[in-house]
Formats: sequence, C-alpha cells, structure tokens
Amino acid sequence: MTACEPLSVLVVDDDFRVAGIHASLVDAVSGFRTVATANTAAAALQAAGGASVDLALIDLYLPDGSGIGLLRGLECDAFVLSAAAEGPMVRRAVSAGALAYLVKPFTPELLAEKLRGYARFRQLTGAEIVDQGAVESAYAALRSPPVNRAARRPAARTVTGEAVLSAVRSSASPLSAGEVGSLIGVSRATAQRYLAGLVTSGLLRMKLRYGATGRPEQEYRIP
Repeated sequence: MTACEPLSVLVVDDDFRVAGIHASLVDAVSGFRTVATANTAAAALQAAGGASVDLALIDLYLPDGSGIGLLRGLECDAFVLSAAAEGPMVRRAVSAGALAYLVKPFTPELLAEKLRGYARFRQLTGAEIVDQGAVESAYAALRSPPVNRAARRPAARTVTGEAVLSAVRSSASPLSAGEVGSLIGVSRATAQRYLAGLVTSGLLRMKLRYGATGRPEQEYRIP
C-alpha cells in the first residue's frame, strides 16, 4: 500500500446481507475499500489468496468452522465482529491475532472509529524500525475511549438491529428468533444474535415459550 492507496478490507460473515452491510460501512470510511466479501472460512481464504488484503473483519460463527481458525490462517491483520460476548472467546480471539473485538450489534460509528484507529496504527508501524514511543502510540490508536451503558444503547441503530427491533415493535404478540428472521429476511441465527444484543441493551425482553412437547423457545417483546 502506498500513501495514496486505500487500505483493503475483506469482510467475512455467514449472512450475506450482514456482510454487505459491513462492506458498505467500510466503504463509507475515507481511506478504506472493501475488496471482497465471504460467507465461509474457505471462501475467505480463497479471497485473501486472490487479492491483497490489509484487514479482515471476521465473524466467529461460520458454517464451515470457527472464525478463530480463520484468524490463524490469514496473514493479514484482523478485527472480530461477533455476537459472541463470552470472556474466554474474546481472549481466544485476541490470542489468535485479533487487533479489535466488536460485539454485535454495534453502531456504524464504532466500526468507523476502529477503522480510523487502525489506519493510525498502520502509519505508526510503517517504518522499518520503530521506537518504544511509536509502539505505545500504535497500540493506543487501536483503543477507543471507554463508554458507559447509556452510550451503548444506540447499538440497535445498525441496519439489521433496527429491522429486528422494528419487527418486534410492530408485532401484536411476542416473536421468536425464527419468526423475526422470516419477517425481515435474515437467518434465524442472525436474528438471534441481534435479539440477544437488544435484550442486553434493555431494548427488548425475553421469556420462554412452552409448547406441548420439546424444549421451550425464546420469544421477545418490548419491555
């Protein structure tokens, strides 16, 4: 990459709609461009082999394996964008090489901020030899200022998050993840991740729906 060329980004997500949304967010940030999207680990490795990639945005839930393995298999830098919020999973991702970890759903502003920080990180580590001050500044560039819980609530303003929230709000009765997915045209797994994030943010409530047989199903409603 020369000084005038944008940083190239590979977007990896099991849901092609979400991958497209993330790609559009990347392309909206000055100095970045999406060179490929992939919905499986195998497709991501193939895309990375056929194009020069500076940064990969990786979902951990992929149909042909964990994103942790993909992190280790790619030679480029990487961020994790995942609904997995378990501490051990975060540590595994960092250990595998993730420079940042964004928990879905997140705001477009947060991703843009992380990308700009990454651009600064690249500038600070671009020299053949760097001193300790540059190393400290490079790591600091990857970090975002701490935010309080109230500041995290607008995470529903992602495109998919808004669609999920609107579907539940418009329904006269509680909805399951499968029902939400059918209404807005995403997979059940994707709907489930956003619903979980909305519950964590306090924008939705979850309870169990018990049927005649089988395990109970989670359903969601407005508080």
